[in-house]
Amino acid sequence: MNLIEKAITLVSYLRQPEKRRLIKIAKTFKGLKGIEIGGPSNIFSIKGAMPVYLFAKKVDGVNFSNKTIWEGKIKEGENYNYYKNLFGFQYIAEGSDLSLLKDNQFDFLLSSHSLEHIANPIKALKHWRRVLKDTGRLVLILPDSSITFDRKRPITKLEHLIEDYNNNVEEDDDTHYNEVIDLHDMDLDKALGSRDILKDRTIQNLSYRAVHHHVFNFELIKGLLSHTGFTVDFQQNFYPFHLITLATKK
Repeated sequence: MNLIEKAITLVSYLRQPEKRRLIKIAKTFKGLKGIEIGGPSNIFSIKGAMPVYLFAKKVDGVNFSNKTIWEGKIKEGENYNYYKNLFGFQYIAEGSDLSLLKDNQFDFLLSSHSLEHIANPIKALKHWRRVLKDTGRLVLILPDSSITFDRKRPITKLEHLIEDYNNNVEEDDDTHYNEVIDLHDMDLDKALGSRDILKDRTIQNLSYRAVHHHVFNFELIKGLLSHTGFTVDFQQNFYPFHLITLATKK
C-alpha cells in the first residue's frame, strides 16, 4: 500500500466510524492469498467498507462465464484485475462447483452479492470451505432484503436450502421464478424499466444470472454457515443494504 492509499484509508477510518472495525479486519488479511467468487467488488477496494484488496498478497477470481452482464468479456488466466495493477488468476467456473480447484489452498474467500444468485447455496459453501485452508476465513456479503427490491419476499428457510442440496439442485432451477417476478418491488428497481423486462431476464437466467434465488437475513446466514462447517465470528449491517459476515472454517 502506498502513501496515498494509506492516507485515504486513514481518512475513511476517522470519518466513518461504521468502517473502523471492518478496516481493522481487512488489515488482518495482509500477506494472505485468497479467492473471490463473482468479483471484483467495490466493497473490497480502497474506498469500500472492507478494503481487503489493499492488504492481501493476491486474490484470484471465479466467474461462471467468460461473458457476464457485470464484468463484460473475461478470459481465463492471470487476468483477474481486482485492483489497479494487481492481478490474480481468473477461473471460469460455477460458484457452486469449484471441482477444478485443489483442497486447502486459500487463506480466505470473498463473496459479495453472489451467493443469492446461486441456486444451491449449501453446495457452493461446501466447495468454498473445501478450498480454504484449515482456519481459513470467509467474508460473505449479502443484500439486506428488507430495504431492497426483495422486501416483499419471505426469508428463505434453512430447511429449504437443505432440501435443495439433498436434491442436487442445479443452476437451471426455476423454482422461485414466479415469486421473483410477482413480488419484485419495482419501486425500488426503477432502472430495470418494467416487469416485462424482469420476466424476460428471469426466464433467461441461465445466461444472465440476475435472479436472487433465495432471500437472507443474519439468522439464516448463521444457520447456513454453521450447517456447512463455519463458525461465525462477526456480523454487521453496512449502508446502504449490505449484510456483512466474517466466518472461519471449523
